[in-house]
Formats: sequence, C-alpha cells, structure tokens
Amino acid sequence: MKTVVHLLRHGEVHNPTGVLYGRLPGYKLSERGQKQALVVAEHLADHDIAHVVASPLDRAQQTAAPIVDSHRLDLATDNRLIEAGNKFEGLKVAVGDGALRSPKHWPKLVNPFKPSWGEPYLEIAHRMLGAVQRARAAAEGHEAVCVSHQLPIWTLRRFLEGKRMWHDPRRRECSLASLTSLVFEGEELVRVVYTEPAGATSPRVTGA
Repeated sequence: MKTVVHLLRHGEVHNPTGVLYGRLPGYKLSERGQKQALVVAEHLADHDIAHVVASPLDRAQQTAAPIVDSHRLDLATDNRLIEAGNKFEGLKVAVGDGALRSPKHWPKLVNPFKPSWGEPYLEIAHRMLGAVQRARAAAEGHEAVCVSHQLPIWTLRRFLEGKRMWHDPRRRECSLASLTSLVFEGEELVRVVYTEPAGATSPRVTGA
C-alpha cells in the first residue's frame, strides 16, 4: 500500500529586524509567505490528502491553513515538527555581523558536528521521524502533509538518506514552501522526491 508524506517548509516570515527567531512566538508569514502558502495549496489541490499536521509555531499553522481549507480537513498539531532549538535565538547571527562577533558567544561554536549551539541533529531526526510515522499511519493508503521548518526537514532527509548530520547550511535543498515528499510502500521508505511549487529560494534568505 502506497502512502506519501509531504514535508512542507513554511512560507516566508515577516522578520524586519533580521533576527534568528527560532521558536519565539509572534513570527507570522509575510505577504509573500501567505501567497506561497496559497500556491502550495493549489499545487496539492488534486492530491489525495487525507491528513494535515503542522508545527505549533504560527508560520507553520498559517502555511497549513489553505491546504486544510481546500481539502476540508481538520488541522492537527505535532510538537515534534517544531523548529530546532538554538542558543542564538533572538539574535542576529550573520557571518561577520551580530552575535558571532562577540567572544562571549564563541564557546557555542566549539562543536559543529553536534551542533554545540543548539538541539543535536540526531535528536531532531528522531523526533521528526516519529512525527512522520504518525502522519503516515493516519493517512495510510493516501497522502499526508507535515508542515515544519528548514533545518528539521533537511536533517531528517539526510538521516533517511544515510548521510552525515553536520552539513553546510548554504547547501540545503529546502526552499521556502518546498515539498520534500517521502514515498512509502507499506512501512518502507522507497523514494524521496523534492519539489518547489512556489519557486526556489536561497538557503541564505531571511524568513527561514
């Protein structure tokens, strides 16, 4: 029995001060982000969506809303889909700027393989996999949508593809409002398909 679980990254976020907002409350979709959410809903309109679940953060809930409406479903929330924890939350962290210029923050960077500045990659992969398996079971024989965030989606993909967890953030293949679709035969993952219904965006753009 074929089941597809689409991992949907939320749309662009209104973030005029350019901080790493992480799990902070109050960060909602920008006008562009709302349009991206509608584009994805239109892209999935003819798909056999039976279950939609989102991270508890506002931007994920907003991105899920048009899909829920078009398929006349209830929106579920799974805390395991939340953004990765990060010790730089609320700060500007661009290279050569902001928090990274201050020596007091340098100890957070000592182990990029874990990473030392936030939630460990392996923990992210495990919680995301748990959320995916729950969604797969809920939509068995159909399709599910899990709305999450760039780093958790990319970390899970690397985990499932047997790649190392640490990576160059500039090379993530996870644009705003993109779909990383996991295709299952029964409980076995047989294929990963990546699409960008709303177009490509750089991993360096704000609104991540």
